[in-house]
Amino acid sequence: MSGNWAPGRDYSAVRPPPLSVDDYLRGILAHDRVVLARAITLVESSRPDQQQMARELVTRVLPHAGRSIRIGLTGVPGVGKSALIEAFGSLLTARGHRVAVLSIDPSSERSGGSLLGDKTRMVKLSTDPNAFIRPTPNGLVLGGIARQTRETMLVCEAAGYDIVVVETVGVGQSEVTVAEMTDFLLVLMLAGAGDELQGIKRGLLELADLIAIAKADGANVVAAKLAASKYAYAMHLLADPEQGMAPVITCSALDGSGLEEIWKIISERTAERERSGYLHARRIEQNINWMWSLVDQQIHDMLRQRPAVEAVARNAATRVHDGVLSPIMAAETIISALFAEGGADRPMPAASRALPTTDRSPLEKAKS
Repeated sequence: MSGNWAPGRDYSAVRPPPLSVDDYLRGILAHDRVVLARAITLVESSRPDQQQMARELVTRVLPHAGRSIRIGLTGVPGVGKSALIEAFGSLLTARGHRVAVLSIDPSSERSGGSLLGDKTRMVKLSTDPNAFIRPTPNGLVLGGIARQTRETMLVCEAAGYDIVVVETVGVGQSEVTVAEMTDFLLVLMLAGAGDELQGIKRGLLELADLIAIAKADGANVVAAKLAASKYAYAMHLLADPEQGMAPVITCSALDGSGLEEIWKIISERTAERERSGYLHARRIEQNINWMWSLVDQQIHDMLRQRPAVEAVARNAATRVHDGVLSPIMAAETIISALFAEGGADRPMPAASRALPTTDRSPLEKAKS
């Protein structure tokens, strides 16, 4: 053993004291990074008692959230997402912005664990007092995000971060979930990684607000520009009649080229969407999608937390495995057991009955 560990020492004395919802709220609004980190841990907890506390906390931070520019960032493996976020985040903090990075790491299907190594790859940004980096396992949730990413984003906004970057685990058609919770989707691509026009799913291209060909430095500059021209042609064909064609640029985290242009495009497009009312309507639609995702989550939670229902579900799964029950009938059996347990009559938590509006200007603080 190394460090200060010693047999027989009572380590319970060094545990931080428990916090009430009021304590969490005061710390978050005071921009206390330690309390913010603990609040996110609370939000991510799967314990029923902490989930109830987390729901109350999120409801109480809602009036203080919604003022940031929410940026989703995704890209093919090896594209250098972490390197670009560090360079881009440092550019923004140097201009006086406060940047929160929610970095989602893939979880193992076998053990459920994650490396959570993104913070170690952003050494400079992680020590920046105006930046906050939170690596989170995705918990095998589809969509390239973690289960409580939306709630975490709101808590960070309440803590005064005017730019929130959500980095997904990778790229693919399932990654469009991040577009449903952010204001702007930045997609990073590589040049020379095969057929550029087949390197990404069409569904994600249609949602992209900006495509950036990364690592456009040194001997790779020419290849990056060629790839950018191919993507520009593809984006012209997929252009949204209402929002227009998504720009395609080249960038480099190594020499900083293209980073100013990325921020210019993000800030200008977000400002235009705010003026037109598109951003307001988009966030309302995102809140409705969030509501339905919470319904799905709570149904799954009830299946695990109610022993009688869980027993019915296990039995149904066994019968499906043995081929004596169809999946359709098994699902109906489980739902019937859930309703019989009173799931349909469960009262809405008091903290969830009235949600304050979060319609605040995302450019109130995030201006160039």
